[in-house]
Amino acid sequence: MIYNFDELPDRKSSESVKWHYYDEDVLPMWVADMDFQSPEPIVRALRERAEHGVFGYPQAPSGLDQAVIDWLDQHYGWQVTVDDLTYVSGVVTGVNLAGNAFTGPGTSVMIQTPVYMPFLGLAHNAGAELQSMELSYHPETGYSIDWDLFEHTITEQTRMFVLCNPHNPIGRVFSRHELERMAEICLRRNVLICSDEIHCDLVFSGQRHIPIASLDAEVARRTITLMAPSKTFNIAGLACSVAIIQDPELRRQFRAAGRGLTHGVNLFGLVSARAAYSEGQEWLDQLLPYLQANRDWLYNFVKNELPGVRMFRTEGTYLAWLDCRQADKAGLPPGQFFLEKARVALVDGSAFGAGGDGFVRLNFGCPRSMLQEALCRMRSALVPG
Repeated sequence: MIYNFDELPDRKSSESVKWHYYDEDVLPMWVADMDFQSPEPIVRALRERAEHGVFGYPQAPSGLDQAVIDWLDQHYGWQVTVDDLTYVSGVVTGVNLAGNAFTGPGTSVMIQTPVYMPFLGLAHNAGAELQSMELSYHPETGYSIDWDLFEHTITEQTRMFVLCNPHNPIGRVFSRHELERMAEICLRRNVLICSDEIHCDLVFSGQRHIPIASLDAEVARRTITLMAPSKTFNIAGLACSVAIIQDPELRRQFRAAGRGLTHGVNLFGLVSARAAYSEGQEWLDQLLPYLQANRDWLYNFVKNELPGVRMFRTEGTYLAWLDCRQADKAGLPPGQFFLEKARVALVDGSAFGAGGDGFVRLNFGCPRSMLQEALCRMRSALVPG
């Protein structure tokens, strides 16, 4: 089947937060869902299940476990078992369950900023302290890890490190060497790794996603990995994620942390996940070149048409991280400037913690025409007249 990613679905007549949060004349390039129709096998599976007409309490449908296991093996060479899988309603839910299970008063959680906004509140939710280390940034070469800072940010109170890979918002796909070094430090310092890998399937040519738990058995025993079909297949509203935990004791504690607070995944989330992992490859094979072409067009436009703005060439995700610190923004934060002057909604970098001021995050998971209109509006705001 041939998918048309140039077609813009009518989302204004739906319940879309993305398209209803701002005024009607604002182009929404902010929240991380894509403006593409989801794969036909997912739509078909949901339609068939809806036509059954009975929606009682569900269990994981037959074939889902094996579809997840096969996907991890085929894409990452990572062998897991059915026992390793725990389905949760979202990656953010999973990260907070890990926080509740393994941290608390008198302990701390380490994150790398700038980072996905909900992680900034993780420690507070668990009654722990937050330890932030800022990723190193150079306008020409992008982001790297200061290893001395990584090591020294960890203290005797640090119980968990939250890794975001591929990283939201900066778009890094960490290399094997980087992952091995992070894992070595965490294991040596007895720090649990909780790895958000929700964008793992969305990496571009020249890059390879490596689940950190797949490095070796010792790392796997100290890692909680969180993945989902939601970003890959544009089904975030169906709320189904999976925690892969290969150590039985970690898995027991993780599951216990959710008792009375979460009650599994809704029926349609489970059905969509099975269809995604068993029949979604054709759609993904067509999506990735389109996203990469969007990224390249965006990169060149920023470089040549947006004075004072720089862009790190995104390695994974469909999120661009724009450095607007040298742009003429009339004294406004860049998110506010582009909203008021260009009527384009972006996420201001300040929302992502230390290192985010002066940046914006832009979602390029949309038809090229929509991306072009947004960038032309932004150019007009920066170069009036």
